[in-house]
Amino acid sequence: MKNNLVVVTIVSAVATVGFLGTAQAQSKFEGFYGQVGVGYENTHPSLSYGNVNVTGTGPAVGSYPMSSTVGNSNSFAGTVTAGFFFPVNKDFFLGIGAEYSPIAGNSQNFSANSSGLTANGQYNKENSYNIFLSPAIPIGDDGMIYAKAGYTVASVKSQYSGGNSTTDGLNGYSIGLGYKQIIQGGFYGFGEINYAKYMDKTINQVATIGTYNLSQDTTMSASTYNLLIGIGYKF
Repeated sequence: MKNNLVVVTIVSAVATVGFLGTAQAQSKFEGFYGQVGVGYENTHPSLSYGNVNVTGTGPAVGSYPMSSTVGNSNSFAGTVTAGFFFPVNKDFFLGIGAEYSPIAGNSQNFSANSSGLTANGQYNKENSYNIFLSPAIPIGDDGMIYAKAGYTVASVKSQYSGGNSTTDGLNGYSIGLGYKQIIQGGFYGFGEINYAKYMDKTINQVATIGTYNLSQDTTMSASTYNLLIGIGYKF
């Protein structure tokens, strides 16, 4: 009976230690969360104009090459994010999330030149959306290092000097890296860096002037990166 009591005591102690170890290893970031971040964003656009093709009747019929210049934009950035983390095992988590960047970027100049004619304007990135997966590694039960990989869409507005404006949607991929740390209760702070690459989009423009028909293709793309710090709450 005494030996049985010792065995039961040892088994109970081992089970208790195992339970405590599991409890200590459980990350506080498991489950739903929401966060807001602010920081800095750089937008690097690419703008390529194809030849202006003129058909019809008259001496101006032909194909005219165009050149372009466009500047980078540096802006204040802000994001609102919601997501969910679940454990794959005690050392690895996987998250899914969605974020919205509602703040319009600063305007920057662009120009197009062809045969001595120049068209000027300004562009700015108005907003963007991002849906992402987030593999993560808990650091103790209060910290977490994480990566992000997702699909992103951004709106870019072009304002021409003549008064016309267009808004185009670009889509691409996003990647990021960050760290979260519990402050108190469900509140945590975070810092992260993100990069987005928006794929080429070609826009065909046509016009009729007198006896001439004009057509021209414009290809645009962009890449951005931002640095964010912020605060969130784990529900």
